[in-house]
Amino acid sequence: MRPCSRRRFLEVTAATGGALLFGDLINQVLGLDGKARAAGGEPIKVGIIDPLSSPYKTSSIHDVHGANVAVDLYNKRGGVLGRQVVILEADDASSPEQAVKAATKFIKDDRVDFLMGTFNADCALAVSEVAKKENKLFMVTASHEPALTGAACNSHTFVFMPNAVMLAKAVVPQLAKAYGTRWYMLTTGTLDGKAMAQAIVAAGQAHGVEFVGEALLPFGATDFTSALTAAKDKHPTLLVLNLYGWDLVNALKGYTKLELAKDKIGVGGLIGGEQIGRPLGYANNAGVWGLIWDPKINTDGSKRFIQGVIDKYNHTPTSRCYLGYAAMMQILEAVRRAGTTDTAAVIKALEGHEFDGLKEGRSYFRAWDHQHVQDVLVGEAFGKEMGLGHYKILATVPGDAVAGTVEQNTCKL
Repeated sequence: MRPCSRRRFLEVTAATGGALLFGDLINQVLGLDGKARAAGGEPIKVGIIDPLSSPYKTSSIHDVHGANVAVDLYNKRGGVLGRQVVILEADDASSPEQAVKAATKFIKDDRVDFLMGTFNADCALAVSEVAKKENKLFMVTASHEPALTGAACNSHTFVFMPNAVMLAKAVVPQLAKAYGTRWYMLTTGTLDGKAMAQAIVAAGQAHGVEFVGEALLPFGATDFTSALTAAKDKHPTLLVLNLYGWDLVNALKGYTKLELAKDKIGVGGLIGGEQIGRPLGYANNAGVWGLIWDPKINTDGSKRFIQGVIDKYNHTPTSRCYLGYAAMMQILEAVRRAGTTDTAAVIKALEGHEFDGLKEGRSYFRAWDHQHVQDVLVGEAFGKEMGLGHYKILATVPGDAVAGTVEQNTCKL
């Protein structure tokens, strides 16, 4: 080994001092110690199952983006428990059969430690059963099906997304306030759409909402002209879109083309997102929507996340980036707390744990149904003048106010 001169030592320490100080800060944030930073051991594998093709494909790519940012934070500091973290991706194409096939391959062939992802409710429910059978933790990132933490709950599944009931309790009061109480619904004929519709109807009763009609549409519909025309004939004050992804974009294109806003017909729904604005042009943004997260949330954790996505992908994170990032962070944090990747130990580390959900209020996983209880935001869509996020936040509703109680839940873990 060559001796290091005093001059060379000063040059090296000057060049690396800032990085070392930043590294110490990240270590404190992530809770990593010297032993955990040591490289070695087989990688920790997380299998992400998402509809990388289908009308949800744009959102699912952002789900993976967020998860990658979280993994990078850990791997740059030595991983978790001295092991690097690896993401494996699979496309379920919004098909439960394909989702089961992907989950089985992950477990049997790739030997993943954890499962994560899914958008469609039927895919989430199917993978949940596989996870329990094969003794794997499954973190559902994006399905809002209430049954996942209700009648179909199981010991191995955690749900990061607010469910449709939570969303409806937060959003319906704002919809009634903005648009009155004569409503018509457009609903995709899937478990996801039906869950939204049922939650909207239940929450609407307390606000005197009159439902004057509903149109059921196939998943992946592109032409909404007939359904929107039929809705217009009923003279509603609000058109509720129980849709998501490109279904939602195409419905909003039809709403704009038919100029329903000029007929004083409002628009809104339980789940909005940046996909409302980007394909349409932000000037056409409209409506009141439930929001999972928003870039204007001014917490330290939220700001770190935003910068991480910008640094890696050069775009402002979407709510789906948030779900992928925050859910992955909690899996890895649970492994760190448990000191092992053992499924039972990691489940125990998650149950009842309160954490930084990148929101202003509390975030925690209920031990008795594995639902992530969190703030639900409601926003009014605007154009570019709103800047970061493209929504004016109308309400931030604490999770405990909308998540229900154990007596109201049918979950039996």
